[in-house]
Amino acid sequence: MIKSILITGCNRGLGLGLVKHLLSIPNPPDKLIATCRNLEKAKDVQLLQLQPLKLNLNSDVTDFNSYDDFKLKLENILKDDGLNVLFNNAGTSPKSTKLHLVKPSQLVDTFVTNTVAPIMLTKTLVPLLKTAAQKNSDKPIGSQRAAIINMSSILGSISENNTEGLYPYKCSKAALNMATKTLSNELKNDNIVATSIHPGWVKTDMGGPKAPLDVDTSVKGIVDLILTLSSDHNGGYFQYNGKALPW
Repeated sequence: MIKSILITGCNRGLGLGLVKHLLSIPNPPDKLIATCRNLEKAKDVQLLQLQPLKLNLNSDVTDFNSYDDFKLKLENILKDDGLNVLFNNAGTSPKSTKLHLVKPSQLVDTFVTNTVAPIMLTKTLVPLLKTAAQKNSDKPIGSQRAAIINMSSILGSISENNTEGLYPYKCSKAALNMATKTLSNELKNDNIVATSIHPGWVKTDMGGPKAPLDVDTSVKGIVDLILTLSSDHNGGYFQYNGKALPW
């Protein structure tokens, strides 16, 4: 059982699917904190507010000036228990494909959302993760203590890259994988696991209608992986079904 989990980017797609699935498992988290840029427009997330002990917060991951206030809100919610799982799910992918279509603004904006924001949000919230790791020192290393999960993609794998285009998304996810690996080295002695997850090619607004996986299949696998995280997953790169992936 996970006491607390924070998931960014929950207005639709995989983020919303993760929230719904976590609420449906036999022992849902005591505190499930779902964030999105504009809660007023996220009607499905608003409906989940009816669940007891579950909270929704407005949070634009690219608004770095808001991070300190966001941390204070979390501290008021979590009290002295800290945060068990930080799931950096919020992401973006511009429509550009081939090299001649890529614009500097697309590269910069995608890196800010997909790479810079997860690093900076983790930096802000790592004290809460350390508190949870210490508070649950009798628990096995993993999500019952403290874990950072970064939503990556197989498109961020350099060794598996055999397609053209998608420069902003591919490069930002490869950089996020490097951040995950580096976090795993830096926070290992604090008993905090850091791992990257590829959700599969999923039928979402980003994945498109041709994707072979539905959201339910992907998020079920991801939640199963979260619940079974261990020290063996630290610094790793895994598919939604637990399969290890090459960098």
